[in-house]
Amino acid sequence: MAISYLIAENLTKSWGDKPLFENLKITINEGQKIALIAQNGTGKTSLLDILCGLDIPDSGEIRRKENLRIAYLQQEPSFEKGLTINEVLFHADNRFIELIKQYQNALKQYEKELNTDSQKQLDIAIRAMDHAEAWDYELKVKEILEKFELTNYDQKVETLSGGQHKKLAMASILIDDADLLVLDEPTNHLDIEMIEWLESYISKQKMSLLMVTHDRYFLDAVCTEIIEIDQQTSFIYRGNYSYFVQKKAEREAAEAAEIEKAKNRYRTELDWMRRQPKARTTKSKARIDSFYNLENIAKKRLEKKQIDFKVKMSRQGRKILEIKALSKSYGSLNLIENFDYIFKQGESIGIVGDNGSGKTTFLDLLTQKIQPDSGQVIAGETTRFGYFTQSGIQLQDDMRVLEIVKEIADQVEMGNSIISASQFLFHFGFSYNLQHSFFSSLSGGEKRKLHLVLTLLKNPNFLILDEPTNDLDLFTLGRLEEFLLEFKGCMLIVSHDRYFLDRLSDHLFVFNGNGKIKDFVGNYSDYKEMQNFENAEEKKAEKAIRKVNAPVKTISEKSRKISFKEQKEYEKLEIAITQLEQEKENLIEQMNSGTLSTDEMHKVSMRFEGLSKELDETEMRWLELSELFG
Repeated sequence: MAISYLIAENLTKSWGDKPLFENLKITINEGQKIALIAQNGTGKTSLLDILCGLDIPDSGEIRRKENLRIAYLQQEPSFEKGLTINEVLFHADNRFIELIKQYQNALKQYEKELNTDSQKQLDIAIRAMDHAEAWDYELKVKEILEKFELTNYDQKVETLSGGQHKKLAMASILIDDADLLVLDEPTNHLDIEMIEWLESYISKQKMSLLMVTHDRYFLDAVCTEIIEIDQQTSFIYRGNYSYFVQKKAEREAAEAAEIEKAKNRYRTELDWMRRQPKARTTKSKARIDSFYNLENIAKKRLEKKQIDFKVKMSRQGRKILEIKALSKSYGSLNLIENFDYIFKQGESIGIVGDNGSGKTTFLDLLTQKIQPDSGQVIAGETTRFGYFTQSGIQLQDDMRVLEIVKEIADQVEMGNSIISASQFLFHFGFSYNLQHSFFSSLSGGEKRKLHLVLTLLKNPNFLILDEPTNDLDLFTLGRLEEFLLEFKGCMLIVSHDRYFLDRLSDHLFVFNGNGKIKDFVGNYSDYKEMQNFENAEEKKAEKAIRKVNAPVKTISEKSRKISFKEQKEYEKLEIAITQLEQEKENLIEQMNSGTLSTDEMHKVSMRFEGLSKELDETEMRWLELSELFG
């Protein structure tokens, strides 16, 4: 039977006069990997804060397993100024670091004194290590830190970039190895390579997880259950994202059929109600109660999350945008070098590359927010940019949403019709009540969605989107994709969302670093497949080069055959490597078993320390002999 880590019942929360969710019930069991899906502004982050104990609900109850350890990755992680990376990663609350220190101190004391007291302390430390399965912790930490490129442990946290902040927070959480991980948009600010590693790591680990993310590939690969908050109520889907999409459609179809059936019955019952005399019998009262229940269903409105993105596009001439020998550096950091390109009508180009490789700098050069070191960016006379920036918009907090939109236009052309600014906002999921809310009261996702509205409202014919999927809910993302697929102008898209890039990009600009930009024909999945193929071919080439560069053998060396002794040694080494690797796994299992005595544990741990060196030496000799075999 699964262990319940957290049970939340009848949770209700409002933000001012705005209800977020009502009477929610959520259960998280050991080993579950759950995704939370909802529209922007429906309280996803508020719910995570409540479950993690950082906020309280208006009503409801939360029961957590005794001594439950929760690690919470917030959307915008922050650290106390003055701390180093080392102090954040290996803090005093990290139970593994503390256990290892206790074990090492007890072991030293035992080796020094060899008495009953020191043996007792060592036994206690060993049992604690067994219980926490901490013997292979060092190897795990090394893997995580190398992948997150956190090598300068003395670097102050305030000197880190936004992406590095997210990496540090994520690494700290994975290293802590808590009972329950709660992740709020874990893929934001990470490059695609890092997201793919994180996706693989989490999917393979036996961990309990609750997360909010818009990354559909990530959801499909990692999650085993979806909780959707819709119209302030929760719905549970026991499967991944693809299963959720299918079952949600079935649920909505069934609900629509129920409402339609209720409407038909409602007409009959309404006529009966109107014909009833004032003095009603006891028998008719039951029918009256049933009528009011039926009325509630019949008058229910399924919230259609339809967002009409068909804004009229400005006319675009033949000459769109030309880039000539564009270069940009910051000191020794070379971001763009001698890049040329002529944009053609209707092109949709994705931009990929590691963080810091110059993607946003490239967009700023095209829109003349910054100037190049050399080269030219020549825009056509009719080219009209719509630039959706990663940093978002800075607006006055005391302005209302509708006022912000009206500053650009009171009316908006939608295909062949003209609608008001208020109607336009409603198309984008802003209810009439929300339109009169102050900008400061919007959630992070709602602010991003408003930024998108304002970008499209300017009637662009060349869209530049820098991480447009960050913080947008899945419903808005789907509608945005539908619009962009119909958009007749040019598009440049920087995104870590692989699903988004696959649907929308005709080809890619790949930022390889050191100013090099490659034009790749195909979407991201095509590029990834090619990259895997090239990596395999590169390894083959490296092996061939090693053979070519090997010392030239003399005639006698070339003519001599492998000796019988070398043949036998080679065969024995293959067997030895397998045995050593198996022994290493067995040692870890023994140390985690909790059955070893103090002396046995000491011997096993000493053997474990020397095993890696022995394995390295054996593999090195095997490689030397394998060269002789060609």
